[in-house]
Amino acid sequence: MQYENIVYEYADGIATLTFNRPKALNALNAALLQEFAHCLDVIDKDENVRVLILTGSGDKAFVAGADISELATLGPLDARFFCQLGHDAIGKLQNLSIPVIAAVNGFALGGGSEMALACDFIYASEAAKFGLPEITLGIIPGFGGTQRLPRLVGKNMAKEMIFTGKMLSAEEALALGMVNRVVKPEELMDAVRKTAKGIAAKGRVSLRAAKAVVNAGMDVDLSTACRMEIDAFALCMASPDAKEGTTAFLEKRKPNFTAGLKG
Repeated sequence: MQYENIVYEYADGIATLTFNRPKALNALNAALLQEFAHCLDVIDKDENVRVLILTGSGDKAFVAGADISELATLGPLDARFFCQLGHDAIGKLQNLSIPVIAAVNGFALGGGSEMALACDFIYASEAAKFGLPEITLGIIPGFGGTQRLPRLVGKNMAKEMIFTGKMLSAEEALALGMVNRVVKPEELMDAVRKTAKGIAAKGRVSLRAAKAVVNAGMDVDLSTACRMEIDAFALCMASPDAKEGTTAFLEKRKPNFTAGLKG
């Protein structure tokens, strides 16, 4: 598929997907969402990709929200289709088997915040802004914001953000636990790539197992989640990487995890 609204790059186990509509501040339209979903399918089938980085083109926006010029033309049925399209794409992002880091380089509003919330964690530029301003347009967040935000920052804070439509600075988002780290704009991608490189050096099986258990365990009771962890731990022990990791520890050297998903 030829991408017109995103840029996909890969090197050394790390994929980078850049939202690329700079004139529209990387706003989400139907075409971008379709390309994004397709690219995630490609990534998920590629065993060589161990980490995905999401960012936005330019220095102003990660994703400034949904494309209002497109949104304003929608009737109720069209709006439902568009909303479902966004949920499907962002759901694929959250369920991607590999770790995903959001490198938020500017505005992450509406669908931009919702996109970042579906990543495994967020690094932000000092210039980043977060928020769900849909209420100011007479609508509500439609790509999962009413559900993912309360799970991350708590119900009351999420309600305040959604009801008022206010924006948060990167430091405010850090204090709430939305963001893991805030850095200077010129240092953002280096910081993200350094973390991604460290993650990419880990075993394929253990990375995927860890992500799957954390995500699935959030939606069940503790006892069930712990049983899931036991099964995932046993699965990891079936990988040659477990032997390499324990042997390297005993031999006081760095492990070299090379096993594929099929052993």
